[in-house]
Amino acid sequence: MTTPTQLAEQLSTTTLLRFATAGSVDDGKSTLVGRLLHDSKSVLTDQLEAVEDASRKRGQEAPDLALLTDGLRAEREQGITIDVAYRYFATTRRRFILADTPGHVQYTRNMVTGASTAELAVVLVDARNGVVEQTRRHAAVAALLRVPHVVLAVNKMDLVAYAEPVFAAIAEEFTAYAASLGVPEITAIPISALAGDNVVEPSAHMDWYGGPTVLEHLETVPVSHDLTACHARFPVQYVIRPQTAELPDYRGYAGQIAAGVFRVGEPVTVLPSGRTSTVAGIDLLGDSVDIAWAPQSVTLRLADDIDVSRGDLIAPADDSPAVTQDVEATVCHVADQPLTVGQRVLLKHTTRTVKAIVKDIPSRLTLDDLSQHPAPGRLVANDIGRVVIRTAEPLALDAYADSRRTGSFLLIDPADGTTLSAGMAGASFAAVPETGTPVDDDAEWDF
Repeated sequence: MTTPTQLAEQLSTTTLLRFATAGSVDDGKSTLVGRLLHDSKSVLTDQLEAVEDASRKRGQEAPDLALLTDGLRAEREQGITIDVAYRYFATTRRRFILADTPGHVQYTRNMVTGASTAELAVVLVDARNGVVEQTRRHAAVAALLRVPHVVLAVNKMDLVAYAEPVFAAIAEEFTAYAASLGVPEITAIPISALAGDNVVEPSAHMDWYGGPTVLEHLETVPVSHDLTACHARFPVQYVIRPQTAELPDYRGYAGQIAAGVFRVGEPVTVLPSGRTSTVAGIDLLGDSVDIAWAPQSVTLRLADDIDVSRGDLIAPADDSPAVTQDVEATVCHVADQPLTVGQRVLLKHTTRTVKAIVKDIPSRLTLDDLSQHPAPGRLVANDIGRVVIRTAEPLALDAYADSRRTGSFLLIDPADGTTLSAGMAGASFAAVPETGTPVDDDAEWDF
């Protein structure tokens, strides 16, 4: 038996996988998550007792494992998921951060939130219904957000007599659709979340399936979020000037390395100013180090006394992003108030916030068939569309396809600070050409 000390040592060396669940209404997302937590022994005794008690009060003989994630009163009353529910659990092989996202069309924006940092998405399909509109919508969102791994979990196989042809037909249809969007890896698994088939333990009813269970796949899928292999980026969060007798000339730039590796002696460029210098020192947890990497929080010291402030981006001199005031991007609109052409907004990119104006909305994406609705004029809640934005100050913005960290941004209402849209610079589907009205490059900017 593994002791608590041995388990702690094992977990300290395991990797972390962030994944999200998605699917249409009543496909069984919350039940799957509850089954994962229950069968992997990740549920505390008092939590299980509370679920059993709540299930008895609702007239259910067996505990409703969906209640482990559906924590809002409205969710429990309606039997649906409304908000993104985050759960943390671990096995001896890997640690997990799970985002259980809603299935309703009106909560597509919540799915975007949950999947934005995920390395894997589990898309559930009811074996009785097959691939439906919301299934295609969630696959499209996963492709747009560049989620590298997608699992198709064909649920409720017990209600179709565990028939292999039913599973095969659904897997073929979904795989063809997701592949057309540019999803790099798709794994199909037949399951019954309610009965526990192929969730944690292999199913005794589907001997025709020889692949992994859901948990086995989650434990073994390659985690490709190695930020140290990305272009090095350091958004400056705070300038440190103690001006004490011990440190009269100390000037450091504190923040979290967004991607890549920084080394002492490396030539760097400060953006958007374009001034160059050399990394003279790196301070980490009170000690000086020669090298630091993402996602460490450090203080960089430069050899030259140049103007650097919060919001600036430090990058290698030979690998710096382009600086621009004209941003073309795909956004998911998350606010109830619409986003309109000519609207003045704030654009928040890493630690930098600048004034901006929406110059054009060339198209709105219809996720059902991936068609583009040209010149919609505005985006409403849950819409995904192309936008052209002019900023008051230059930004050092990477393409989202190159960096999910420094290629993303938020559009904010300057009046009350409400988040309007989540943006991805230059993002589009990898395998689907875009259409829509062309942007007028000769349009007169206000800034």
